[in-house]
Amino acid sequence: MKKFFKAFFTIVFLAALAAGAGLTYLTLNEYNPADVEDVNVYGSTTKPVAPGDTISVFTYNIGYGADDANHDFFMDGGKTVTTESSENITANVEGIIDTIYAANADVNFLQEVDTNSKRSYNIDEANLIATAFPEFNSAYATNFQTKYIPYPFTDHIGMVNAGIQTISRLYTDSTAKRIALPVAFSWPVRTCQMKRCLLVERVPLTDSQKELVLINLHLEAYDSSGEGKAAQYKKLVEVMKKEFSKGNYVIAGGDFNSVLPSVDTSKYPLKNTEYFEPAVISTSMLTGGWKYCTDDSVPSSRLLNEPFDPESENTQYYVIDGFICSPNTIVDTVMTIDTQFKYSDHNPVMAKVTLVK
Repeated sequence: MKKFFKAFFTIVFLAALAAGAGLTYLTLNEYNPADVEDVNVYGSTTKPVAPGDTISVFTYNIGYGADDANHDFFMDGGKTVTTESSENITANVEGIIDTIYAANADVNFLQEVDTNSKRSYNIDEANLIATAFPEFNSAYATNFQTKYIPYPFTDHIGMVNAGIQTISRLYTDSTAKRIALPVAFSWPVRTCQMKRCLLVERVPLTDSQKELVLINLHLEAYDSSGEGKAAQYKKLVEVMKKEFSKGNYVIAGGDFNSVLPSVDTSKYPLKNTEYFEPAVISTSMLTGGWKYCTDDSVPSSRLLNEPFDPESENTQYYVIDGFICSPNTIVDTVMTIDTQFKYSDHNPVMAKVTLVK
């Protein structure tokens, strides 16, 4: 018995030592971006925009090329951690590129774009997308960078490098801004969590001192208290209000992970709140003509609890993707594009917006 207990406590000690070393490594290498950072805008597009013009905007959470209709995800109650092959990632990214091309929008906000992650076989998806649209400019802001995620214990997620990407045919400044959002988690969980941000680009307008301010976003999803979502949305509102107060036009778009006020929540009732429950955004923080742009005739997202099956009683839909536009705009149309979640667990959303003179 003495030998047994000695061996047992030795194993426990070594396991604790390894865990401590791992946590120290992750802490020392934690991604800690500044509150505001410059982001390079690559490309030389020259399409001018002036007050009175109508532009088209498109948003798509691409699920890092892995969350297609044939897959589930363990954090949503499914089983899959990593899709089975790099070929599957490549095929999905090619389908996503085709979807963007078919929409033919002036501005494209993309979320969950990997550059070098184990979960997407280290494929540089941002480069594939930028290269596919040589007539567009491209900006990329990191919002997820960790040396290693030792979870789940049976098949570690491993290294992640991911972010949000904006590709646009509009003439923009040569640099964009990465504006940090409040982090929803505390140490030590924070070391392996997303450091979410806004990617802000500015479009100088022809014959005007005003600018069109484009904001790509991906807000918090999994904080249980909801305080993270609320703090990040508050920061977004502050940025939008500040730009509008200057007389600028503002279009913010992306994956809000929350239900915008324009959505009829009765269309997609919550069947399962165990893994993900979106917050509902109030109109109280943005009054005076701000526009919430969604199309709830088609869901924009699904729960990855199982491969997509529209006939399954377990299929859970959401409408959490869209745009918020400033009062000096007119939203002419907004449409969720029904891809049947073929390439991602999200459907893209597209709007046409006129800048009022």
